Amino acid sequence: MVLDEVWRKLDGVEPLSGPHGGPLRRTVKLILDPLVIRPVQHPACAGPIVTADGAVLLAARVHAAADVLRATAAWFTVLKQVRRTLRITEGNPQDLYFQRCFELATTAGMPNPLRDKAVAEAALRDVHEYAAGRTTQALKDYVAERAPELAALVEVAWQRRPLTGPPGGDHAVTLTGLLDACAAARLGQSAANGQAELDRLVATHAGTHAGIRLWRNGSGYSANGLGLTAHLVPQPPAVGAGASKSTLGLPFDRTVYERVFTALQTSSERAELPPIPELVATEIARSCSPWALLDETLRVAATAGIVLANGLSPIGTAVRGHRPHLGVTRLPPRETTAHRVINSRWQREAYVLQARRLVVRIDTDSPPSGPLAAIAAELSTPWRPYLRRLWVRLHGRDVREFSVSDPDELWDLLDGVARSVILDHRTRVKQALSVIAAEPDSTESRAS
Repeated sequence: MVLDEVWRKLDGVEPLSGPHGGPLRRTVKLILDPLVIRPVQHPACAGPIVTADGAVLLAARVHAAADVLRATAAWFTVLKQVRRTLRITEGNPQDLYFQRCFELATTAGMPNPLRDKAVAEAALRDVHEYAAGRTTQALKDYVAERAPELAALVEVAWQRRPLTGPPGGDHAVTLTGLLDACAAARLGQSAANGQAELDRLVATHAGTHAGIRLWRNGSGYSANGLGLTAHLVPQPPAVGAGASKSTLGLPFDRTVYERVFTALQTSSERAELPPIPELVATEIARSCSPWALLDETLRVAATAGIVLANGLSPIGTAVRGHRPHLGVTRLPPRETTAHRVINSRWQREAYVLQARRLVVRIDTDSPPSGPLAAIAAELSTPWRPYLRRLWVRLHGRDVREFSVSDPDELWDLLDGVARSVILDHRTRVKQALSVIAAEPDSTESRAS
């Protein structure tokens, strides 16, 4: 709210603003947070709630950068014009150019639309040539040319899946101890750092055990119950021929093309990725592996995510009776420190209080409808959005061969996914309230 209020007082930043005048999410993520506010260096500006002093400091930092932000917006307009002239269609302009525009604004100031077109063209060529051939068009051409061959590779890889794991497959107590240690260490409480538990889980292939179970129906928990596939059990991935971020399926239902496509779209340094043929071949092997991941430490992280997700309760005890059994057969009957940390943060959210009222009516004969009710229903099964987003993060790390071998890093990952889900819900509620405000006589408005 503070940032939105400060931003609306700036002029000349419309290319970086949303339709209602506030900053775009990518503006906050790519420019304001890392380059202007810098919450790590200025902790008073960090966190979902700021003090009065923090609000003053945040406003001061944004106002101090006003000239650079206006120049950034102007450079972004110039780059988009030159992009159209060059007929470049690859990638999202905001993702690719926002930080480059801030750099140009800092070093060169306000652009001259005529004189600086050459500078903009050089910047664009630098950005797009840095992909080194790892483009979505190259992916499309490669898959179209070799579709039958790739389909045969998928069939072979799927038939070779390990359907049984090594002995000693119950890791519930160790997983719970790891979560407790991670959260307690972050809170500064006296506890082991969890390294021994993490090493033990990796050495005993706990992640592989859990991933193999996802392929079997009636194994205590299912990929369908966790929200990772629409099928009763995961099916072999299709090769695919196209992808769109707005129509991606559930994690295990995505085609090989979609999985590689998302890896390319989210990478800012594509030249560091393997060539397209190697990316596709590795993705086929990955998609037919336990958890659809290759690295054991990431499989363990996903398995720890199940234990954490099983205890998430953003709207309190109202839905505990509807919670499915997630397969941790001997999970100690207690809430871990990790659950308390995330649940307490989630339950303080204002939109959760509204959802708590709506969820009581979800199972009645006349359940509420509309965007707020949809969010309330999702909060009744919080493990689904949490595990879907966790898998996406782990898949991205697996593509880049970034393992998780440190408990602090594991907690940053698990806690970060929870924060991301909370922020996503907060944004959706904000959008829903805008719709309700525009239609004061709607059902949703009366329910509010």
